[in-house]
Amino acid sequence: MRIDILTIMPGMFDGPFRHGMLWKAQVRGLVEIRIVDIRDFTDDRHRTTDDYPFGGGPGMVMKPEPIARAVAHCRDEAGEGRPRVLLTSPQGRRFDQAYAFELAKEAHLIFICGRYEGVDERVRLTLVDDEISIGDYVLTGGELPAMVVVDAVVRLLPGVLGAERGPYEDSFASGLLEGPQYTRPRVWNGLAVPDVLLSGNHAEIARWRRQMALRRTWERRPDLLEKAPLTEEDRRFLASLEEEARRPSGGDGML
Repeated sequence: MRIDILTIMPGMFDGPFRHGMLWKAQVRGLVEIRIVDIRDFTDDRHRTTDDYPFGGGPGMVMKPEPIARAVAHCRDEAGEGRPRVLLTSPQGRRFDQAYAFELAKEAHLIFICGRYEGVDERVRLTLVDDEISIGDYVLTGGELPAMVVVDAVVRLLPGVLGAERGPYEDSFASGLLEGPQYTRPRVWNGLAVPDVLLSGNHAEIARWRRQMALRRTWERRPDLLEKAPLTEEDRRFLASLEEEARRPSGGDGML
């Protein structure tokens, strides 16, 4: 996969993409990440990328010409194939794990990182395939959202993670939150690892993990259960949780 990130703040990417799995994936040739400075595609000596908004109003708006030139440059360099162009925007489609899997199938992604009051609307209309948002809040620019999306997508590429099934067992991949995980020591701070995880019974371990994922999702994100693919056994377990929650708490009932 090739990823081009168009920004006026290229220095922001120096650290995040040179550590951990993202860096190893680049070294191994599994992904190519290129940071493109939009200012290199301006045509004035001040390297201007923004201007005042027509109609007045606060702030500045990013100009369309440098962005269009930068996108064209990335397309020409990549050669064959049509890249998917993404604009980071709080108005965009909400990014989630399903969206990450979708993007991981692409051969070439181009991110446009907005700044100031945003980009000229004609960029969105003529160059952008998707607007993408990482949440209902506003940041100072699109660089941090681009980092988040790239991290989530690259880890899904074949060969990036040591455990090939890992991405499919993460929170949200199955529609549920992931259950608790344990490692050594077996007892820490008076808390022991659940016996089932030490039993060697893989079927029982899988059943326990599924139930713990259901319980955690029911407790923390019950909204996810509305769309999650649930078996009859799952539904019976959730019903038992509901019944447990309705039971009166301890006490002898006397005043």
